[in-house]
Amino acid sequence: MLNYPTIDPVAISLGPLQVHWYGLTYLVGLAFAWWLAIKRSQELHAPIAREQVDDLIFYAAVGIVVGGRLGYVIFYGWDRLVEDPLWLFRVWEGGMAFHGGFLGVVAAVVWLAKSRQIPLGRLADFVAPLAPLGLAFGRLGNFIGQELWGRAADVPWAMVFPRDPLGLARHPSQLYQFALEGCLLFLLLFFYSRKLRPTWSVTGLFLLGYGVLRFTAEFFREPDVHLGFQAFGWMTRGQLLCVPMVIIGVALLWWSIRAPSHRRSA
Repeated sequence: MLNYPTIDPVAISLGPLQVHWYGLTYLVGLAFAWWLAIKRSQELHAPIAREQVDDLIFYAAVGIVVGGRLGYVIFYGWDRLVEDPLWLFRVWEGGMAFHGGFLGVVAAVVWLAKSRQIPLGRLADFVAPLAPLGLAFGRLGNFIGQELWGRAADVPWAMVFPRDPLGLARHPSQLYQFALEGCLLFLLLFFYSRKLRPTWSVTGLFLLGYGVLRFTAEFFREPDVHLGFQAFGWMTRGQLLCVPMVIIGVALLWWSIRAPSHRRSA
């Protein structure tokens, strides 16, 4: 069993103002995505110019925050929202969901493509490799904040999280997700998108890859206490939300490969 490294989840304290590592990891993830977007915008077949990257990252950030919060209260806290609608706005109490943030980014990409007259498929394929960077740093924030920990385990690398009231040795599932849906997915998308691919294929690979990797990681993650297992006695809410991502991802890959060969993404 490994000892959990003692890390204060509060990075900076200025009187009553506290800045948590979780929030800073979001900013670092966005910074890396911004840097990579700038580099990729300078490539010959990029769908957007350098001066449009800042708008892309800004609207994506808004989509992550707004969509992530809405997704959490709808997907994971609907009963509480019905009882206390104002809970939606008490963001300081915590609660963000990837699937909601993903839908927020989708809305931002659709709006930007329409307003700037950029082909939607090409812009989506441009954005897809940027997303895992934010996911990776977000999972590190979960680990530092001692949240979303794993199921009880007896593996040599199991950890006891000090904030766990049961004091059980658990899978450090946040690190599994950091490695899988963060680092591995980024490498897969980055190298796949280095060559010209059929439009929508990079987006399809992101949906399929994230859905499969998140579905796998959920087997090691403790289900939300107030939700438990959702289907068949073993599927979690996160796994259920990944199923449509996998289906849509496979459909996009199949459709893009069968599309005319001249339809390509940078």
